[in-house]
Amino acid sequence: MVTPAAALLLLLMLQLSSRTDAQVGGGAGPAPGCPSPATCGDVTVPYPFGISDGCFLPGFNLTCDQTRHPPRLLLGDDGTLEVTEISLVNSTVRAMDTAGAVNVTYYGKPEGNGTWRGLGSGKDSTYVLSERDNQFVVTGCNVQGVLLGDSGNVIIGCSSFCSIRDTWINPVVRSNSGDGTAAACSGVGCCQTPIPIGRPSYTVQFKFLDLEYTGRLATAVRIAERGWFDGVATQMLDESAADSASRTPVPVVLEWAVASTPIAPPGTGAADAGNSSCPVDSASSACRSSHSTCKDVTNNYRTGYVCHCQDGYDGNPYLAGDGGCQDIDECALPGKCFGVCTNTPGAYVCRCPRGARGNPNIANGCVKSSLGLSIGLGVGSGAGLLIIALGAAFLTRKIKHRRARMLKHKFFKQNRGHLLKQLVSQNADIAERMIIPLGELEKATNNFDKDRELGGGGHGTVYKGILSDLHVVAIKKSNVAIQREIDEFINEVAILSQINHRNVVRLFGCCLETEVPLLVYEFISNGTLYDHLHCQGPTSLPWEHRLRIATETARALAYLHMAVSIPVVHRDVKCHNILLDGSLTAKVSDFGASRCIPPDQTRVATAIQGTLGYMDPMYYYTGRLTEKSDVYSFGVVLIELLTRKKPYLYRSPEDDSLIAQFTSLLAQGNLSHVLDPQVMEEGGTEVNEVASLATICVKLKAEDRPTMRQVEMTLESIQESLQQVKLRSVSTKISEDKQTAVTLRTMEGTSSKESTRQYSLEQEYLLSARYPR
Repeated sequence: MVTPAAALLLLLMLQLSSRTDAQVGGGAGPAPGCPSPATCGDVTVPYPFGISDGCFLPGFNLTCDQTRHPPRLLLGDDGTLEVTEISLVNSTVRAMDTAGAVNVTYYGKPEGNGTWRGLGSGKDSTYVLSERDNQFVVTGCNVQGVLLGDSGNVIIGCSSFCSIRDTWINPVVRSNSGDGTAAACSGVGCCQTPIPIGRPSYTVQFKFLDLEYTGRLATAVRIAERGWFDGVATQMLDESAADSASRTPVPVVLEWAVASTPIAPPGTGAADAGNSSCPVDSASSACRSSHSTCKDVTNNYRTGYVCHCQDGYDGNPYLAGDGGCQDIDECALPGKCFGVCTNTPGAYVCRCPRGARGNPNIANGCVKSSLGLSIGLGVGSGAGLLIIALGAAFLTRKIKHRRARMLKHKFFKQNRGHLLKQLVSQNADIAERMIIPLGELEKATNNFDKDRELGGGGHGTVYKGILSDLHVVAIKKSNVAIQREIDEFINEVAILSQINHRNVVRLFGCCLETEVPLLVYEFISNGTLYDHLHCQGPTSLPWEHRLRIATETARALAYLHMAVSIPVVHRDVKCHNILLDGSLTAKVSDFGASRCIPPDQTRVATAIQGTLGYMDPMYYYTGRLTEKSDVYSFGVVLIELLTRKKPYLYRSPEDDSLIAQFTSLLAQGNLSHVLDPQVMEEGGTEVNEVASLATICVKLKAEDRPTMRQVEMTLESIQESLQQVKLRSVSTKISEDKQTAVTLRTMEGTSSKESTRQYSLEQEYLLSARYPR
């Protein structure tokens, strides 16, 4: 049996528990007996705000000052903010800052500072200044105001000037628009600018920009609601009312959030406290209405959440039951429906009356109609429209196909397709094979799908495709049609169509049926020599691979100079144009700048083209192209392989180029100053031999340089000697340790892993396009 005393104690505990839950901001809403909503003077105070204990969520308590008539609703520790409006929809509070302008303290210099603390101490994070609804306003002549954060970081600022005549009489303190009326506050007599970061408090810095003339206008700094100053500018800039203007209350708009928590500055090690998002447990959420939703509030100062009524509902989402979000009767609202309206929970249905058709959402949108006539008209119109649609589709398709054929013919002629046929006409099979239809390439690339793109740049895009013969290819599609690029394209097709060499990239064909020509190359998967040589880290390609790649490149260039019917000068030999396949085999590419030299000529006069740093200086100054120009460029590539330095960028401490410093150090016997440490560690005597060969290749006079055939033979001899030394070393090691074979296999596995970086042919073309020709 429960005694009366125990029952009374239980009742007190239950009341205390319900009040505590309300203050925590979790589930129960305002305590019993709290007015909903409360009022103070002319201001309505809806929950979660409150005046009495237990009638508000933590941080939402307000003070009703009954000593004034009418009573004032106050916010903040110092009572300088008088609340005039609370909006649950916008989650804002509009208040009058009775302190007026910010109080600036000057300290013996033409500068001063102050603090805007409209929210008191600024420790309560429930409110921050609204970024979208407020402005920073500065008035005065030749002054500057700046808003700062807690750490002295600049948030925003602006400067106000007065146009001073040479005689310093009657300064212009307001700007005028074209019709003679005062223009907006834009820097003459005053300035205003949006505030990009909402905070509970700011530090204000104020400075005079012209000590000779400060004018007669009152200097003041304000944080105010947007648009307010435009309406009172005449009063605020009145010289005779300067003192009273500075004390005029200023409206400000604050944003608030439930469970608002300041964000800990980075690097402090402090963790964010509280709930930074909508609670997972609905029982602990402040959104009590069954038709409410929760929305996260985040910015660079604090986190929290607010509640809103769902679409089609209106009311207080922080209250449950009848005091919360209620269905809106849209049918009772004017202009919503001009037909038969049916209200539904959270929405409404609007339709035309029976026997009428049209749009019931606009006035006079419903028109009465006869059902039989409508059916007849509908069937007849449908049949007629079907016939018209089928005929239009047939004609459109026929016209489209005809236009496509005409465009293909136009582009074929524009891209000099007939000239290309003449260039490869010596072999009909080649001509038939080299010109690939557009349909084949569209099928190979899934109609140039973006998922097939290997890369892109300023000159074009490269797609990976699979031809009908199952060859994996790289298809280069240029962005624009430039005559010079078309000429280079024709030149490259004409040269590569007659070359078949293991160390020259293979051209499968081209397509001339588009506005810009399409080139189809074999797909090279391992990027360029430049990518592997100038990668990040202290190590790059092993010396043995570098020597082999140099030998294979020399073999390809010697083939171009001597083994084809009409010798070809590449004219742009560089690391970017040496591709590497999956086994790191060298493939010489990019023949757009190449030229054929008939056997009866030793040189050809052409326009200068190539890459600075690799270009033959005699060719650069005379314009006479010979096979020895490729020898010079290859010599630069050898030096780049030995040093891992970029010829077009490197400058020595004496401001010498890489080639000049290399040849000078070799003559002095100090080549170690410029060699790649990896080459010095892995190489032997063959390094000096390759260095000597490179120095001969970059001789200034062309007649002093060897031929590419001589360079090829020299490198093959050096590589053969290196292999013999390696074999002797392996043989000796085997005799000492039978486990060497396992070690060699491990080394080979590691070497293969070093070459797993995947690149595309397009990346090489894009890198090549970055450097001038």
